[in-house]
Amino acid sequence: MLIDTFGRVATDLRVSLTDKCNLRCTYCMPEEGLQWLAKPDLLTDDEIVRLITLAVRELGVTEVRFTGGEPLLRPGLVGIVERCAALEPRPTISLTTNGIGLRRTAPALKAAGLDRVNVSLDTLRPDVFKTLTRRDRHRDVVEGLHAARDAGLTPVKVNSVLMPGLNEDEAPDLLAWAVEHDYELRFIEQMPLDAQHGWKRDGMITAGDILASLRTRFTLTPEGDEERGSAPAERWLVDGGPHRVGVIASVTRPFCRACDRTRLTADGQVRTCLFAREETDLRAALRSGAPDAEVAALWRTAMWGKKAGSGLDDPTFLQPDRPMSAIGG
Repeated sequence: MLIDTFGRVATDLRVSLTDKCNLRCTYCMPEEGLQWLAKPDLLTDDEIVRLITLAVRELGVTEVRFTGGEPLLRPGLVGIVERCAALEPRPTISLTTNGIGLRRTAPALKAAGLDRVNVSLDTLRPDVFKTLTRRDRHRDVVEGLHAARDAGLTPVKVNSVLMPGLNEDEAPDLLAWAVEHDYELRFIEQMPLDAQHGWKRDGMITAGDILASLRTRFTLTPEGDEERGSAPAERWLVDGGPHRVGVIASVTRPFCRACDRTRLTADGQVRTCLFAREETDLRAALRSGAPDAEVAALWRTAMWGKKAGSGLDDPTFLQPDRPMSAIGG
C-alpha cells in the first residue's frame, strides 16, 4: 500500500512514457520545443512493465494511466499496454493523448487491452487550434476522437484548457459538440507547469468563469462529493443528464485532501504530486540490481512524505523545475 501521513492511499498510477510531443501548446512549451531526455535516461519497456507490475501486485495500484509528453510517440506502447492488461489483478488502463495518430492506433490499443482515452482538444476552430498548438493538426485530433469512440475506448473524455483572448468564449460550443458526439468534456484550469514559466494567476480563466459561461446555455446539476470520490473533476449533469461535464479546478479549488495519485516520470522518478519539487529515483535502483522489495520500499517511503497540498494557494509557491511534458499529465 502507498499511504501518506495524512491517511491518503495512492491507487492511481500515472506513467509518463516520453517527454516528447508533436505539438507546441503555448501553455506547455516554447515554439522551438525543449531539450528532450536522452534515450539512455528513459525507462525501457521492460523497466516500465516491471515497475507497473510491482505497483499493481505489491503496492495496491488499481488504475494505470499512460501519459507523456505524447504517449503515442512511444514505439512500444501497444506492447506495454498488452503486458499490463495481462497482470493479475488486472488494473484499469487508460491513456491521455493529444489524439494525433489515434485514428491509426485506436483499434490495436483496444485489442491490446486499453480501456479508455482522454484526448486534449481546446477548440473547435482550426485556426485557433493552430495558434494554440503551433501546428495545423485539428482535423487529425477530431478524427482520432472518432476512431477512439468507434474502437470502444469509452467513455471518451475530452480535456480542454481555456486561454484568455484565444478560446475563452468556446465553453458552451465545446459542450454542445461533446454532447452531440457522446464525449465527456472536462475543462482544466491552466496550471503553472509551462516550461517558459509564463503562467500568471491574474487573468486566468477560472472554474467560476467556465461554469458561468456554460450556464448561459445549459442547466447544470452538481453530482456531489459521493459521486466524485477522489476524482479531480467536479462534475455536473447537463440539462438533467445523462451527459456530464467536469471542471478540474487545480488552482482555485484544489482537491489535494482526496488525492489518490502517484506519478512515475519517463526517466523513472517517483513524484508524489504534479507540483512537487522533490523526486525519488527508482531507475537507479532498478539498474543497480535492487530486488523488488527494495524498490517497493523506496516507493513507499516517497509516498509517506507526500505533502498535505500542492501549495498553489501559498504566496511563496514555486513552480516545479520540470514542465508538464516532462512530468506526465
